[in-house]
Amino acid sequence: MRKTLRRSCAACAKAKHSCDLRTPKCSRCVKRNCRCDYANEPLTATHVSLGALSNGSHPYQASSGPLPLSRSEVSVSPDPSDMSMFFEAHLFDPFESYPSTNLPRLRVQGLMQHFLSKIAFQYYPLDLNPCSNPVVTSWWPLALTDPALFHVTLQTASWDDELHARKGFAHSELLMKDSVSLLRHKIQDHSLAFQDATMNAVVTLAAIEHGKGNLQVSKVHIDGVKRMVTVRGGLSNVKQTSPLTARMVSWVSLLVTGSPQFETQDDFGRGNGICALQQWQFPISIEDENQSLLDFDTLSLDPIVGNIANRLRSILHSPTTISATDLHDLTCFILHRLLSLPPLASVDSPSSYTSECMRYAISAYMFIIHGPTYYSHLHVLNTLIIQLKFHLSLMLSLGGCQDSLLLWFLSVGVIASTGTNESRWFRIEARTVAETLGVQCWEDIEVHLRRTLWLETRSRVLFQETLKEILASTSTPEQLLGLHEQPQNSPTRVA
Repeated sequence: MRKTLRRSCAACAKAKHSCDLRTPKCSRCVKRNCRCDYANEPLTATHVSLGALSNGSHPYQASSGPLPLSRSEVSVSPDPSDMSMFFEAHLFDPFESYPSTNLPRLRVQGLMQHFLSKIAFQYYPLDLNPCSNPVVTSWWPLALTDPALFHVTLQTASWDDELHARKGFAHSELLMKDSVSLLRHKIQDHSLAFQDATMNAVVTLAAIEHGKGNLQVSKVHIDGVKRMVTVRGGLSNVKQTSPLTARMVSWVSLLVTGSPQFETQDDFGRGNGICALQQWQFPISIEDENQSLLDFDTLSLDPIVGNIANRLRSILHSPTTISATDLHDLTCFILHRLLSLPPLASVDSPSSYTSECMRYAISAYMFIIHGPTYYSHLHVLNTLIIQLKFHLSLMLSLGGCQDSLLLWFLSVGVIASTGTNESRWFRIEARTVAETLGVQCWEDIEVHLRRTLWLETRSRVLFQETLKEILASTSTPEQLLGLHEQPQNSPTRVA
């Protein structure tokens, strides 16, 4: 006998009542104090999010195209056994309770599975557990109830699938056309225009258009998202109801525009901008506990940059483990703070150039230890590296930089510039400085890095292997580019 694909519990199905799919027992069975058996485990019905578009005052104007996820920058692969169990427990509804599309039913279900098994983890590689990944547990349930977001979601899966098949993008283009049409209707209805699902779909389209090179159209979408955030009272308010939406809107807006689009809260958590971690508000006292650390206060840094450097190090060097989600929030907060600052090097002095180098090096380092999420950050990272090289070369010409700090600047530059035109310069300068300081092995470099700013992640392997190669006494300047140098996207392969 064929196994049922029904998702409601047996009691609700028999009584022909709607089932809210809660586990371990649905609300109706709890109220009636009766047994609650599911033929198939229901999806976790958490609320989703992903972005927003315009304020409904003007019609949508967008064209079809792919979502450039992360260019496969991370080898994202949840445990196969976990995914097998996941799909066995979440079989698709034969009654098609998900939104209808203009694609064949089997094709739709195939794209649904492709999104849940692959795309969701490219969006959010910080959590490879299908039972807790927020794109699976939050975005997906919302997409099942919102036709516009559902079409945008399928379009990302369709593009990825058709890209590998190399047989054209007929389904992707059809899905995108329908996505735009559905979103136009939503933004014309004030009760729907500011929903999480609408924001999710719109910010995804901004990424799509940016990936296609349609920068002006992408900007229109981002401007729309910003207006929606304003209507909802700021990102801090959005985060209270939908953390994933708030995170994705701020992060993708930064990556596709190349500059911060939202303000941050202050150091005490006041304001309606991007939220600061609770740890950010803690007193800065780590220098008192660890006298081996470089004293940033002696560097005459710009006060804002110095404050950020000290607070960040207090968090990263704390014995308390920072979660992947907190690291994501911290990175977003730091980048928006640092990249919102005006040019700092107003005079030719070591302290002004040191402040600029600190600003761009910290930003690049946060990208390195964070890795890609939602959308490729290579464009922004490359811009940071160019700025770091410019100000670092000026600082080197003046001299007087503290040894550990200089080696940290160059080491971050070496890793972040891998595969770019700036890579050779950073490698040669790092080799020269290391020889001047008498640094002979990775352990010597590591001491300097930990004195400055360091978080123990998988990026340690990348730092270690790359810098050991540079220190090799037999290396020529040409070899400093590295026979094993990874493609341009390698910095984002670390988390």
